[in-house]
Amino acid sequence: MRTFFRHRVTPPWLGSLIVAGALLQAWPAQAEPGVAADSITLGQSTTLSGPLGDLGQEVLKGAKVYFDALNAKGGVHGRSIKLITKDDAYDAKKTLENVNAFIATDSVFALFGTFGTPNNEALIPVAHKAGLPVLTPYTGAPSIRSKDSKGVFNLRASYADEMEELVKHLTTVGIKKIGIAYQNNAFGKEALNAATAALERRKLKPVLTASIENNASDAATASEKLLAADPEALLLGVAGKPTIEFIKATNQRRKGTQMYALSVLATPSNLRALGADGTGVAITQVVPFPINSTLPIVREYQQAMSAAGHTDYSHLSLEGYIDAKVAAEGLRRAGRTPTRAALVGAMDDMRNYNLGGLEVSFGKGAASGSKFVELTLINAQGKLIK
Repeated sequence: MRTFFRHRVTPPWLGSLIVAGALLQAWPAQAEPGVAADSITLGQSTTLSGPLGDLGQEVLKGAKVYFDALNAKGGVHGRSIKLITKDDAYDAKKTLENVNAFIATDSVFALFGTFGTPNNEALIPVAHKAGLPVLTPYTGAPSIRSKDSKGVFNLRASYADEMEELVKHLTTVGIKKIGIAYQNNAFGKEALNAATAALERRKLKPVLTASIENNASDAATASEKLLAADPEALLLGVAGKPTIEFIKATNQRRKGTQMYALSVLATPSNLRALGADGTGVAITQVVPFPINSTLPIVREYQQAMSAAGHTDYSHLSLEGYIDAKVAAEGLRRAGRTPTRAALVGAMDDMRNYNLGGLEVSFGKGAASGSKFVELTLINAQGKLIK
């Protein structure tokens, strides 16, 4: 057989096909929504304005610090994590608009840090239908912690866990006459039910319960009603302005009343707004003390915050930092070619993950990954102490 060509010549168009084929082998024909060759995008609807805007901003600060530090080191399997945050001003209707927009554009791989009880109650069925995982939502509501739920990964201890800790503390020191103030929304009613259940387990009932509207217009009236029942202590299932107005009104009527609030109270702006009225108020926390540098996770957080130019450490920004770290670990375990199903499986399989003094375990539906709860106290300088 005669040889017509001594050297094989590759036409330009064939070279292009070879390169394209190599890329197709390295990258799936149809990538998951929100996943690109160099990035993974998470979507977040949270409150950056409105009655709880300062709370949402503080949690977001910690999350951004973690993601930025991680991306500077190469991200997860060579992909940076991008967080698209939309403000919903704590309005569940706006939350749904934001989440539906994420779904309609196929722009995000998973939801992260969605904020608020009524907001998450509204969005989770929509996300579930769309196959969109929900990572570390900010709410302690039992209503979104069903053991039958898949794809929802609550990290923080529930409001039931927080109320249990408060009631256990009060009854241990001999206080049994307990009144409950609760916000007249989904969050407040969840907190009320949790507190009532914790009392019932000890064969107790609240001496009185009183609701407070979101705008705090009846906070003083609620305080007056509760104090008329002569409680030894008050449990507060309220957040934002209603908490501030209720505590101030109670101190005006009966200075020194023992009041116990949930972790949502502990924003820097709330502490400033309370001023001297905050002295002696006890608050549950669902992450370690952010000044306690003996814990590795707290030292890591402090170093990252300082590197980002933040010197104000708080439980809220530490919680956001931890949320982001856990979400990133789930993405890492989902593999180099991540799918939503792989992410859900990886999060479900996460057991006894030690972040450095705080352990996280999932795999129980939407139950909390952490049960950590401890008490703090507001001192005379308006600072939290253990």
